[in-house]
Amino acid sequence: MKKISILIPCYNEEENVEAIYEAVTDTMQKELPKYKYEIVFAENCSEDSTRNIIRKICASDKRVKAIFNARNFGQFNSPYHAMCQLDGDCVIPICCDFQDPVEMIPKFVKEWEKGYKIVSGVKSSSKENGFIYLLRTIYYKMIRKMSDVEMIEHFTGFGLYDRSFIEILKQLDDPIPFIRGIVAEFGYKRIEIEYEQPKRRAGKTHNNWYSLYDAAMLSITSYTKVGLRLATFGGFICSGISFLVGIIYLICKLINWNGMQAGVAPIMIVVCFLGSLQLLFIGLVGEYVMNINTRVMHRPLVIEEERINFEETNEKLIEYDEAKDGRVDS
Repeated sequence: MKKISILIPCYNEEENVEAIYEAVTDTMQKELPKYKYEIVFAENCSEDSTRNIIRKICASDKRVKAIFNARNFGQFNSPYHAMCQLDGDCVIPICCDFQDPVEMIPKFVKEWEKGYKIVSGVKSSSKENGFIYLLRTIYYKMIRKMSDVEMIEHFTGFGLYDRSFIEILKQLDDPIPFIRGIVAEFGYKRIEIEYEQPKRRAGKTHNNWYSLYDAAMLSITSYTKVGLRLATFGGFICSGISFLVGIIYLICKLINWNGMQAGVAPIMIVVCFLGSLQLLFIGLVGEYVMNINTRVMHRPLVIEEERINFEETNEKLIEYDEAKDGRVDS
């Protein structure tokens, strides 16, 4: 009997964690009774009572497991780390806030049984803020044009991943993984299923402008060269324009030496323009350098504080270095 691992990352989700457990359990038992399953909460050091609620659920249902992180390791590292710890024949990550519809799970499994190694949930529409959705659409189209890899529009990581793909993830040893790009990069047999993203069930979203910017820059610096190319081309173009302006100004001065007074305004305009352009591209290049620096430091993805209901004895401060040796705790 095949086993399905349902991964639920959570942070400050005390209003949703019990409801998502009940919804997933009900779906698995009614819609997919032929499969074994486990539900694993990847708890990212919440500041509310999320962790206590998960403990109670784990105590009442041994099919529910938990990984408690020592601190908040972010929206990318924590789910990626947890996916690599699970031993199901496939892994389905799903948001705790119900913005990833639970009813999509049987649809994903149906396509998986047809032979697809990855089933990607793609948002066809969303009940979230319309302006934010528009910005996301523009971003996805832009990154798709700039990237060497065929990026998936409106794909947040929600989907199904076969065991063979999970084994690839373990071997990557990437300190700043971006699962949305990795899925598109490795070219596994994949199918996309559209869904409408509902509103958050309860609680407040933890995504803000900074987290959205962080995700955008991670994808740009990891999967495109456009930033560096823009800096190079922009530098050449502006240098050419500045040179032409200087030549034209010199010619005008030579033709009308006494009638044309050398003013401060043209100098200030050129200096401010070039200075702002330099700062813009220095910042962009800095994003690439920061990306490289993070990879070179090679810190562990996540440090765990505790595990619940895993077969082996819980060990504190488990670091995800063992993936390099092909060994992963279960």
